[in-house]
Amino acid sequence: MRKTIVCLLSLLMFFNAAIAQQSNSIKSDYWKGFDRLHFLIGRYQAYVVKPAKALPGNPWIWRASFPDWHTDIDSILLRKGFYVAYVSIDDQYGSPAAMQVWDKFYNLLTDSLKLSSRPALEAVSRGNLYAFGWAKRNPDKVSCIYTETPVYDIKSWPGGKGKGIGDPECWKQFKEVYNLTEEQAVAYKDNPVDNLEGLAAFKVPVLNVIGLNDKLAPREENTDIFVQRYTALGGPAAIYPVSEGPQELHGHHFPIKHAAAYADFIFDNSYPVKKILPYIDYINTRGGINNFYKTILKNKKATVAFLGGSITFNPGWRQMICAYLQERFPDTRFHFIAAGIPSLGSLAHSFRLQRDVLDSGKVDLMFVEAAVNDRGSGVDSATQMHSLEGIVRHARKSNPSMDMIFMEFADTYKSNDYDKGVVPGEVFRHEAVAIHYNLASINLAKEVHDKIRNGEFDWSNDFKDIHPGPLGEELYFENIKQFLELSFNRVPTDLKITDHALTKPTSKYSFEDGHYEDVTHAQHDANWTYNSNWTPSNRESTRDGFVNVPMLTTEAIGATLKFPFTGNAVGIAVVSGYDTGIISYSIDNGAPQRLDLYTEFSNWLYLPYYQLLGKDLKNGKHILTIKMEKDKNPNSKGNACRIVHFLVNG
Repeated sequence: MRKTIVCLLSLLMFFNAAIAQQSNSIKSDYWKGFDRLHFLIGRYQAYVVKPAKALPGNPWIWRASFPDWHTDIDSILLRKGFYVAYVSIDDQYGSPAAMQVWDKFYNLLTDSLKLSSRPALEAVSRGNLYAFGWAKRNPDKVSCIYTETPVYDIKSWPGGKGKGIGDPECWKQFKEVYNLTEEQAVAYKDNPVDNLEGLAAFKVPVLNVIGLNDKLAPREENTDIFVQRYTALGGPAAIYPVSEGPQELHGHHFPIKHAAAYADFIFDNSYPVKKILPYIDYINTRGGINNFYKTILKNKKATVAFLGGSITFNPGWRQMICAYLQERFPDTRFHFIAAGIPSLGSLAHSFRLQRDVLDSGKVDLMFVEAAVNDRGSGVDSATQMHSLEGIVRHARKSNPSMDMIFMEFADTYKSNDYDKGVVPGEVFRHEAVAIHYNLASINLAKEVHDKIRNGEFDWSNDFKDIHPGPLGEELYFENIKQFLELSFNRVPTDLKITDHALTKPTSKYSFEDGHYEDVTHAQHDANWTYNSNWTPSNRESTRDGFVNVPMLTTEAIGATLKFPFTGNAVGIAVVSGYDTGIISYSIDNGAPQRLDLYTEFSNWLYLPYYQLLGKDLKNGKHILTIKMEKDKNPNSKGNACRIVHFLVNG
């Protein structure tokens, strides 16, 4: 009895208050001669087995199912210094609800017990649904996967829709757990065999131990398909077929005679424990997102907007965040506003915010991304500050309780700056505005730079580009997810939603009243044409939102227009193509200035190009005059101008 009490106390030393508060449910015993601690994750039974002497970094193996089946591998790893852990979620088939429990279990063990951040996963049969469900959601948190008689496709088991004999009762239960009809279950597209890009990008090794004549999970419908798809994506995978010994339960059960070799696979891929730079080092919570969290809990509905350029527009982290929020809060109705447009930075965002985001309704949380396009936009630093500050103030004026997250994504220019010990200007300006308004921010540019130097991945083969590959998209998502989890794990004492104080602006000229004005408001000569549905006459690429829309166009030298406006800043959004010319412009008959509308991308793309033609003006009425010049960029094929929007702050 005394030894049991000592064992319990020694294990509890590793845990913080999160587990100590459940002390009435904690029990201690022994498993194969090792100390084991039982506790609850919510209502689910869980345990951790402690090695006699843990290896540095506390590596561990996480059993997904059937914890008492073929335990020789676990015993070997325990003797080597691994922890063994398990949480029992019976008959959930790796559902999103089960994954929430897995997240809590992982967080408890890595935060409180300080186990390695990258466990090895061990899955038997249907346990593969859990292991791969979690691994695909968290590919950065898995060292390797050992899987035995694995189920990779629910249509095979329990569905029995192919060669597998299936299990009608389990199939019925699966549909109930996932709330799917028969047709929806057959069409389900997130099996362990699906959507493997992120896991493969992190090069997570997978060892499949299978029976050659398994009729419950036939290799043709499960392991073979997985290995073909996974290796095609660059993921390391192997199959070890077992033909020796009795093959029972329709070939689904067989003896494990090479446990030491399988344990070596896990050991070699999990130890030494690699030092991974934590995401939290690059997250600035500041004022947080308490209002957003309270809105979810109180109203069961919330609107999330994503304002950015191509990294926000492209498939990847944005969709992952949407899926995460829907899984995390299944009873909440979310409205997602996808306002990412390639090539656009903070200047464009500040003037399109009203139409592209705020006109869609009250926004509760807004992600803002502009640091990459701000680098190459040619927009000066003061204008970037006016734009970023204008976005915040305009958004908060529309909804004073709105929470915001600034994201500073990576590019090679920023990495080069960090190599020189310099904070990139775009990051500095984003952070300056975030600090001034107490906004959350995530410096992904610095993190990517640091992780590359730490040897976790490289730019060209893994991250790929400023438009990140699967690894980069997962990295962006995991950072944002960690920030959201930090916020959601703090239960608010009340659900009162409070307005954010709108701090005094750093400049009276910030674009907080930025908006579009219609091109029909211009007064122009006969050389200009109003085209209600512009589309290019050639086959060059276009951007969504800047084709098949109204534009004011001309190809005539000397074409002139006047645009009256009220405010303190004015500009134009044009579509810059292969034949774009040069304009001269003036405000209130001032000295004319020239602007070349041709860009480095115009030879292959009709690019949305935003240019400010006047700022820091006296608030009031003004007239902008634009004239097409006869000279042009040497690379341009014409003297065209296509105005899609006038930009006005006021």
